[in-house]
Amino acid sequence: LSMATKVAGTFQIKSWDEKPAEEFGGGVKLTRARVKQSYDGDFKGDGTVEYLMTYGEGGAAAFVGFERVEGSVGGKSGSFIFQHGGVYENDTAKSSVSVVPGSGAEGMKGLRGNGNYVAGHAGATFTFEFNFV
Repeated sequence: LSMATKVAGTFQIKSWDEKPAEEFGGGVKLTRARVKQSYDGDFKGDGTVEYLMTYGEGGAAAFVGFERVEGSVGGKSGSFIFQHGGVYENDTAKSSVSVVPGSGAEGMKGLRGNGNYVAGHAGATFTFEFNFV
């Protein structure tokens, strides 16, 4: 049994392409967003995420998504898929992420882990705890 390693860092949104999927009135709607982002810190890499988002009255949103990430962590490099689930309110997005089991390729084969991120006007930070099985 391997010990989990904790990493932290920052990320930047490189592009955000969001389109309405369905609108219900009163600001309530479903949207799809394709987002490209880059990670820096203990984990370095780039990811592309597909979000399905739902907005309620007042602009708060909930979202789920999958992100293919290519990068390096713990001296290994390769790709894997993050599963996202979170909320956006008060100009801040908060999400939990977990590695989809079996999604690791190259040096990321066997990667397991989870974490979270917070993104707001002051910047975006992440923490992630991982191990290889």
